Amino acid sequence: MTPALAATDSSAPTPADLSDKLVVNGQKMPVQSIGSTPMEGIFEVQLDSGETFYTDRSGQYLLVGSLYHNNGKRLVNLTEQAQNQQRHKAIMDIPDSEAVVFKPAGKVHSVLTVFTDTTCPYCQKLHHEVPELNKRGIEVRYLAFPRAGLHGEGARELRRVWCSDNRSEAFTAAIDGDLDQSSDDCDAPIAKQYQLGQQLGVQGTPAIVFPDGRMVPGYLPVDRLTAMINQESDSSSDSGQ
Repeated sequence: MTPALAATDSSAPTPADLSDKLVVNGQKMPVQSIGSTPMEGIFEVQLDSGETFYTDRSGQYLLVGSLYHNNGKRLVNLTEQAQNQQRHKAIMDIPDSEAVVFKPAGKVHSVLTVFTDTTCPYCQKLHHEVPELNKRGIEVRYLAFPRAGLHGEGARELRRVWCSDNRSEAFTAAIDGDLDQSSDDCDAPIAKQYQLGQQLGVQGTPAIVFPDGRMVPGYLPVDRLTAMINQESDSSSDSGQ
């Protein structure tokens, strides 16, 4: 397996090194990290917004797009691999205490993380199939992504869910239109999760993140989700992970 781009490298310039060089229209780019690539003299730059591009050490030349490795058999998208790894880490850094979690009764075979909005019709459709996903050993972790922004009705409803004593029951009630007007006066991580979703490239709901960090926008039926999880597991076994 070809490794994804390295997150850091001692030979790579630091964000501080490039901060004065990466200037557009008089404004410094908000550089979050600099990483090495397999191409000598070319470095991966990630911005605070989650956008990625490539530059030389001078910061005068920029490349926007994906970097591929031709391994002789197929083209491997190294940019996508790196983004998946970063997305996986960001998702795994969120504890269950800050999510709404629906666990299988038995052994957990896989975990899907879903950026959701209880007012979104396709999120509602997906949630009605969570019991079947649980039967198949798939855990579903919900993170908040109010599609109309932080001041819309979706954000207020999500806040009430997260402030409830029993989030899973409140979430299902909200999906079914039965959520009572309970308090939303708590330290709910709605804004934090919404901002994370934006950084990870979420543009709508539901946005489903697979265990390897791949993100798929929109609703997918249970059989399709299960097939994609199984395909991921087979690929990991074949690569020796």
